[in-house]
Amino acid sequence: QVQLVEAGGGLVQAGGSLRLACTASGRPFSTTAMGWFRQAPGKEREIVSATNWNGSITSYADAVKGRFTISRDNNKNTLYLQMNSLKPEDTAVYYCAGGPWTSLLREIWEYDYWGQGTQVTVSS
Repeated sequence: QVQLVEAGGGLVQAGGSLRLACTASGRPFSTTAMGWFRQAPGKEREIVSATNWNGSITSYADAVKGRFTISRDNNKNTLYLQMNSLKPEDTAVYYCAGGPWTSLLREIWEYDYWGQGTQVTVSS
């Protein structure tokens, strides 16, 4: 059974930083494309960032470019999201997800397993 467990969310003031981590088990992590998503209250889930199987290719939503950095450590089966210069509009539940391919996946429907999410709240 595939499991993704997110950690690192919390409450932070605007301008602050958080680092999310997503630890995978039950499936070969090192050959899996991964992504970070978020869902704010009353809004649809949206992609934040994605990476291919080895981290050599990444993509970011326009809203987070220059502030967020996705990375992965395949030896630790862990995906990270470093979030800097946080804004109140970044407040959401953040999810990590994995897909069936090694190449970068840009669409939410391409991901087939998900973590339970971690809350990020940015106060103004």
